Amino acid sequence: MRARIVILISGRGSNMAAILAAGLPLEVAAVISNVPHAGGLELAAAQGIPTAVVDHRQYAERAAFDAALMAAIDRHAPQLVVLAGFMRIFTPQFVAHYQGRLINIHPSLLPAFPGLHTHRQALAAGVRIHGCTVHFVTDQLDHGPIVAQAAVPVLVEDTEALLGARVLRCEHEIYPRALRWWAEGRLASLQDGRIRVRDVPLQGAGSLIVPEGP
Repeated sequence: MRARIVILISGRGSNMAAILAAGLPLEVAAVISNVPHAGGLELAAAQGIPTAVVDHRQYAERAAFDAALMAAIDRHAPQLVVLAGFMRIFTPQFVAHYQGRLINIHPSLLPAFPGLHTHRQALAAGVRIHGCTVHFVTDQLDHGPIVAQAAVPVLVEDTEALLGARVLRCEHEIYPRALRWWAEGRLASLQDGRIRVRDVPLQGAGSLIVPEGP
């Protein structure tokens, strides 16, 4: 029997679409959004996936929203909750409820540039390498055991939009890959909180230098 996941989105759902297109050995039990007209809901429904909305604007307190969202998720009894562009900060109680079963992708090389506007932060800092991170969620914002990261060069002519598009292509590649590893039981939690991926050959072990030179 395939493991069940629930995907949470807030917008167009491009990472969700990449997950659905990857042919993973997973059952997407539902797609849930906090935004009633999020574009990804229509895409999921077109593929026969149950959808639901828990509108955060209908709740005066974050804890009340989280409780309603937990109820909507738990209706589907998922083994993993997948954040795919879900733009809400959770209470510690929510995170504890899904401890070890809540995974996210963040558009930076964590721990660098947590929070919003990561590409703007990267450009302002003048870094030469930027990227994205798949990680398990803890109650510390944009923090937790890292599963995978992908890096891209930051070019002199980059804008937020150009850099963001380059990073997004990496997101669409590594998020499905990380979920496949999870589905295949290849993620091992180490005592220090790190994640080891079993049976993945080390590639490109040399230096990554940006910009390259003679």
